[in-house]
Amino acid sequence: MSDFVNSPGGDPRGFDKRRHGAPSGFFEAEAAGLVWLAVPGGVRTAQVIDLEPGHIVLETIDEVPPAAAAARAFGAQLSVTHSAGAAAFGAPPDNWSGPLFIGNRSLPAAYEDTWGAFYARYRVLPYLDIALDVGGVTARQSEVVHAACARIEAGDFDDGAPAARLHGDLWTGNVLWSADGVVLIDPAAHGGHRETDLAMLALFGCPYLEEITAGYESAAPLRAGWRARTPLHQLHPLAVHAAGHGAAYGRALEQAAEAVLELPNAR
Repeated sequence: MSDFVNSPGGDPRGFDKRRHGAPSGFFEAEAAGLVWLAVPGGVRTAQVIDLEPGHIVLETIDEVPPAAAAARAFGAQLSVTHSAGAAAFGAPPDNWSGPLFIGNRSLPAAYEDTWGAFYARYRVLPYLDIALDVGGVTARQSEVVHAACARIEAGDFDDGAPAARLHGDLWTGNVLWSADGVVLIDPAAHGGHRETDLAMLALFGCPYLEEITAGYESAAPLRAGWRARTPLHQLHPLAVHAAGHGAAYGRALEQAAEAVLELPNAR
């Protein structure tokens, strides 16, 4: 049973979100991420109304069904958010020096100059170790993921792009559709590669995904081969899930790592 409680009727000012026993900085990190992601012309984020340890109040979003036009606009806006950049790969939101989280798990901060070194060391391997300990992956599966991470860390897929401003946990549940367009919630915001956010949208099935990517590319074309690299950018969320949600994610993680091992070098 989760100790995380959403109580939309708990505060008349907005959406009352609580977690009993929340670690220090848990909701403060969420608020910092929402503010950092709210760049002019980018995707709208839920406004923070109140913030206390173990408690945050966000504006209430009146949701509507997803639509193709809204999806295209979301894609274009997401490119603007990404283009706002970050101090380094793995860097936390500006003016935030506390802990980071993805879901209920800690998310390591980093200040790497290259994406591959950051991604392997700080976004895949820490969660792979946990998954191995709890049985989410087998020793054989772990070896495949380690082989993929060796290529990633060596820079085989580095393309020289600067760190993008990522939502970091951009699955469909954190994408709210309103009459005024998409609103994002629950970020794990940090500096990373823009394809990672798009890959997470694809992993868990976001409505009108093709319209989202078309809108994105209309504003900021993606580098050739980005679809083939989707498994590369899904290693992180799959490792996180393998660490806490069972062996099915371990198998998916292994398959993604096998796909990475087949990719050509970017250099």
